[in-house]
Amino acid sequence: MTAISLSQLLALYTWFVLAAILAFLMLIARFYEKFSNARTYYRLFLMPILLFGAAAVRYASIDRVAHDPYADLLTASGGAFLALLCLYLYYRMMSGRRVL
Repeated sequence: MTAISLSQLLALYTWFVLAAILAFLMLIARFYEKFSNARTYYRLFLMPILLFGAAAVRYASIDRVAHDPYADLLTASGGAFLALLCLYLYYRMMSGRRVL
């Protein structure tokens, strides 16, 4: 049995916290789609969760927190995909509303 280092534990722990936050955001998008009849593609929020999870597993498996090209690419693509989804959801929810 191998011991789990602190960096491995933190890499996996932060993914669980991030997954919970993204799941909550997915539920908001689902709620808005259900009651506004506007398509929000809430199921696509699973993709950043999976990409960040794969990066966390990669970081934990090599026992490093940064400077791994594969995990960095997974994290960057998950972040870019999440940013696009959040922007789409924002514009979908705020279209037709005046902001002061």
